Amino acid sequence: MVQSQSARNIQLSDLRDQFGLRRTEDAAFFTEWASGLPKLSSAEYDRLSQVRTHYLYLLEYQVLESIVKMVVLSPVLEIAGFYSPPFRVTGEVGVQVSASDDNRLIRGNIDVLVVQQRLWVSVIEAKNSAFSLTAALPQTLSYLMAGAQSQAPLFGAITNGTEFIFIKLVGGSNPVYGLSNTFSLLNLGHDLQQVTQIFRRFGQLIAN
Repeated sequence: MVQSQSARNIQLSDLRDQFGLRRTEDAAFFTEWASGLPKLSSAEYDRLSQVRTHYLYLLEYQVLESIVKMVVLSPVLEIAGFYSPPFRVTGEVGVQVSASDDNRLIRGNIDVLVVQQRLWVSVIEAKNSAFSLTAALPQTLSYLMAGAQSQAPLFGAITNGTEFIFIKLVGGSNPVYGLSNTFSLLNLGHDLQQVTQIFRRFGQLIAN
């Protein structure tokens, strides 16, 4: 009988043991988040500064997942170009991945899927924005593994509204993933602008 497990309960050790998935810290593996980033216009730059200001104000109160999507993620994806052809955003998509050696299924729902099956954006389901990004990493990697049959790189992002982290996964017989730095709206500077540039860069890679 096939055993099933929710992707929400999966651990990194499960993905390592069942799929051989490993993490690399080789800086040359995941350069897409750190170099060749497209520029933003001054209007886009100013709008993202306003998004950050609005979010920091709302952070004084309880910030639910729906608010994260509306106030932060939605304008970021719009400015990055994912609301225009050839992209289409689909929400709450169910995915399944299966282990190859013990008839085990890992199942779960992802919050946002950006088309071409190559970029997955996961919004952490939590009561407030203080929920750690690391708690969603195994879940998001399990979703990425569902499309990792080829050597074409897949990209992911995790956010709790305050923070963002990006993932690159290359599948095949020896799947490997790498992580970006963590970007935070609490940092002084322009982290949200860089986050948007990274999303736009991923869009360019996917479209090509």
